[in-house]
Amino acid sequence: MFNLKRTCTALFLTLAVFAGSAYAQTVKIAFIDPLSGLLGPVGQNQLRSWKYIAEIANQKHWAGGVNFEIVGFDNKLSPQESLTILKQVEDQGIRYIVQGNGSSVALALTDAVDKYNARNPGKEILYLNYAAVDPDLTNSKCDYWHFALDINANMKMEALTTYLAKDKNVKNVYLLNQNYSFGQAVAKAAKEYLARKRPDIKIVGEDLHPLAQVKDFAPYVSKIKAAGADTVITGNWGNDLALLIKAAKDAGLNVKFYTYYAATTGVPTAMGATGEGKVYYVGYWNVNNEKFVGADLAMGYLKKFDDDYYTMATYTGIAYLAKAFKETKSTDPVKVAKALEGMKVQSLNGEVEMRKSDHQAQQSVTIAKWVKVNGKTVKYDQEKTGYGWETEVVIPAYVATQPTSCQMKRPN
Repeated sequence: MFNLKRTCTALFLTLAVFAGSAYAQTVKIAFIDPLSGLLGPVGQNQLRSWKYIAEIANQKHWAGGVNFEIVGFDNKLSPQESLTILKQVEDQGIRYIVQGNGSSVALALTDAVDKYNARNPGKEILYLNYAAVDPDLTNSKCDYWHFALDINANMKMEALTTYLAKDKNVKNVYLLNQNYSFGQAVAKAAKEYLARKRPDIKIVGEDLHPLAQVKDFAPYVSKIKAAGADTVITGNWGNDLALLIKAAKDAGLNVKFYTYYAATTGVPTAMGATGEGKVYYVGYWNVNNEKFVGADLAMGYLKKFDDDYYTMATYTGIAYLAKAFKETKSTDPVKVAKALEGMKVQSLNGEVEMRKSDHQAQQSVTIAKWVKVNGKTVKYDQEKTGYGWETEVVIPAYVATQPTSCQMKRPN
């Protein structure tokens, strides 16, 4: 009887330890982004993207015995709402969060997570930022618990202006951006980098408009036309970009748009045939890449959700966590954060390295142009328009990389 009791006790303790290890458990990840309002369609697409990649990772055992579960929270694009949700996440014992839409939200979350972790040793939260690209997040506002999966605004502008500098047809540029930290960073970098690489290019106009509030961009389009611009550079995303492109189309504005987010929900439909050869984006991946890497995932997503997969950082993020869980044999954010520093993973755009000094992912940059599907360079369209993105150039990571002023404070 004694031996049986002792055996059962030992077995119970073994199972308890096993359940608390990086194996035979489910890790919940809180998704904190807008799921309603004007920018809700983008957030809904990205929530599905995280769930889709997590499902694939679970089926293929990327993290050994660890499964991923994505839990969606609607922050309505509000920093204050996001902080309220973070408190709910803390109360539910969720140790990982992902967010990307709105650098103002990202800055608030970064600060809040850092303060929470300092007050709650043993209950730390790790933050994967998959789309908020204000350079301050990996410079003056960098934080140990924050990891940036996207390329930041300055890296994108470095790549874009390197490309534009070779185009002698670009002479008069208009800057139109959303009036918050990210949009301001895009405008600032555009002026600085163009002045360095093509001082002959004139900035003929500049506007910053309220985020997710403008219903009609016709007045802005009129100003662009009156300024004599041949090129527009914009970091606008979501409905703000879709409405801008629509207004330009309605007014017959004949300029080239160089964007960060023209591949996001709603914009392809707004462009249609009118945007052919006139709209470009700078990002980290294109489904119409040279080897069509990731096309199978994109087609699977389309079949499952009748929607387009474009947020590759969801793949990168799950790949990073899966590798860290396996290497550390733990899901503890303290051990995982340490493992992520300097880690390299294979994503859909090749090797991605999480730079240790500032937790900014280093990766190749793609510039693509909106053209008609041709079955060769463009096999896959977006939003059933018959048009898709043709890869113009893939710029190596070392070209776009930027110095950092980050003074990382690491926990003991």
